Amino acid sequence: MYIDILTRIKNAQAARKEKLKVPYSKMDMAVLRLLNDHKFVHSVEKKGRIPKRSIEIKIKYNAKKEGPITGVKFVSTPGRKIYAGYRDLKSVKSGYGLSVISTPRGIMTGQEARKSTVGGQILFEIW
Repeated sequence: MYIDILTRIKNAQAARKEKLKVPYSKMDMAVLRLLNDHKFVHSVEKKGRIPKRSIEIKIKYNAKKEGPITGVKFVSTPGRKIYAGYRDLKSVKSGYGLSVISTPRGIMTGQEARKSTVGGQILFEIW
C-alpha cells in the first residue's frame, strides 16, 4: 500500500540508499508516477513478470546528498477515510508541497483535481 511505500522511500532517503524495490500494485504505481512527475523520486520502473512483479525506485538526491522529501502526512488511513470536494482542497505548505487525491478519474494532485473540478479521497500530503 502507498503508506508502506512512502515510509520505505523516506527511510531509504535517510539511509542514503540509491535504489529501492517494492511489491507491485496498480495504485502504488500510479502514486509513484505522480511523485516522479513532480520530482520527488528520480525514476520508477516496473520489473518482472506477473507472479513476482515489483517496482524499482531510484531515489533522488541533490549535490549535498539531501533528498527532496522532508515530510509526509497521511490524511486518510485504512481505518479513517477523509473525503473532500474540489472547493475544499487547499494548498500544502504554501504551494511547496503536494496533496494526492484518489478521484473517480484516477489518482491526481490536489491542484489538478481543483482544475478538473472533481473531489475525492485525500490520500496524503508530501513536502
